Parts: sequence; structure tokens; C-alpha cells
Amino acid sequence: MQKISSRFVRTSIVVVTLWLSIFVLAPQAMLLIATFLERGQQDFLTTTFTLGNYVRLFDPVFLLIFWESFRLAGITTLVCLLFGYPFAYILATSRRTLRPWLLLLVIIPFWTNSLIRTYAMVIILKSGGVLSNVLLWLGLIDQPISLMYTDFAIFIGFSYTLLPFMILPLFAAIEKLDMRLLDASKDLGATAFQTFRHVTLPLTMPGIVAGCMLVFLPALGMFYVPEILGGSRFMLLGNYITNQFLMARDWPLGAAASTILTATLIMMILVYLRSVRASARSGEGALEGELLSTEGA
Repeated sequence: MQKISSRFVRTSIVVVTLWLSIFVLAPQAMLLIATFLERGQQDFLTTTFTLGNYVRLFDPVFLLIFWESFRLAGITTLVCLLFGYPFAYILATSRRTLRPWLLLLVIIPFWTNSLIRTYAMVIILKSGGVLSNVLLWLGLIDQPISLMYTDFAIFIGFSYTLLPFMILPLFAAIEKLDMRLLDASKDLGATAFQTFRHVTLPLTMPGIVAGCMLVFLPALGMFYVPEILGGSRFMLLGNYITNQFLMARDWPLGAAASTILTATLIMMILVYLRSVRASARSGEGALEGELLSTEGA
């Protein structure tokens, strides 16, 4: 039985390695090679070596697109964290009979394709749509308004699509939280804010980081939400890369932009992982110092 188990493990590792090599590493390597080639008149690529594709990315237009993508992705991540953390905390600390129903509210959006849900947002945000009619009924506006084709519409689309990806990691982290630590902190005289700052927040930091990563990274490269809700007025990084491959047929430039995006995401992952370790160490030290100082007082 042990031989069969070890053979199964080795076979699984080999299969997964081959799968990732063929469908992940090989396409990325081909994409990287394409960044150093020139665009041909008849063919998509020529064999001429060049660094001009990366130089073209320093154009002010691309830098503005890069900045707008980071800005919207950052705002989306912050808002999802502010709304997702309280909901995840309520979800993790609710009664066991109520918890499945609250968790169902988070999972239900995954039952429908995100592209279809984005088109549904058009019905809500367009002029004379659901939101406009509600505001008219409440007397907050005098005439129908349209939020379509604005950065606010893109932000709403990002937040609606990616909020579950923030809640689930937070729920997993908070659910594992030892509530006896919270009770001990209160017994030692710490206020609710001190308990949250020195106990709850450091211990749930891995869930916060994981949620931020799962929201920020897709928002940075997502192209269909800006395309549908923002229209041609807003060009973000995902749209720029898509247009270079499908519309302009400039594969080298699109590959260079995609490579820059991939490198940026990898660097952010490394920075976040480093910050998680540092936060965990400082959180443990701060927790111990807070409890000792409170006990001494």
C-alpha cells in the first residue's frame, strides 16, 4: 500500500509538472521571446531582434494607462477590504445554523458567469435603469441619470465582481482565530480597539493579504469590465494589451506590455509575502508586549 501511495504521489507530481510546463511556462517563454522581435508587414512577428518594444512602453499615454489601472485596482481593493472584513467577521462568528446561509450569499455570484453579471450591471447603471429609477423615487434627483461609461461604473463593476474573493480568505482566517485570545485580552483590561489592533488584526493578516492579492491582481489586468461599463472612453492595462493583440495586431508591443504586467505582479507578490512575515513577527511581539503591560498595570 505504501508503494502504491508513493508511486501515485510521484506520478501526480510528474503530470502536474508537465501540465504547467506545457500550458504555463512554455506560453510565457514564447511571450517573452516575442517582446524582443519586430512586427512584420505580412506576418505578426519577424526574426529581427530589438528592444524598441520596451522603449515604446515609456510613452506618456501608456504610463497614464498604467497609473489609471493601478489607481482603480487599488481603490477597488481598499473598498472590498472595508466592506468584506466586517461581513467576513460576522460570517465567521455567527451561529452555525446561520453561517451556511450567509456563506451562500457569497458563493451565489459564482453560479453565474462574471461576463453575464457585468452585462446585468448595465441594466442598473444606465439612464432610466434601476439605480436611476430608485433615486427618482426617493426624490434625490430630478431627472434620470446615467453612470455608464465612467470610472465610477468601472469601480462598481470591479467591486461587485471581486468582493467574494476578498470575503472568502478573510472568512478562512477569522474562522481559525482562537477566540480565547480575545477573551484574555479583554480580561487583562484592553479596550475593543486595542484588542482588534493588537490581537485580531495581526492574527488575520494572512487572510487580509491573500484577499488583497486576489482582488488587486485580477482588477489590474481585467479587460471586459472596463470594455462593457467604461466603453471606449477608458483604456486600462487589460484593454490596452487586448487591443494590441486583437485590434492593432502589434503582437510584440502587446507581449511587452503583458510581460511588464507579469513582472509587476510577481514583484508585488514577493513584497506582500515579505510584509506578511514581517507583520506576523511584529504582531506577535506587539501582542506579547501589550498583554504584559496591561497585566503589569
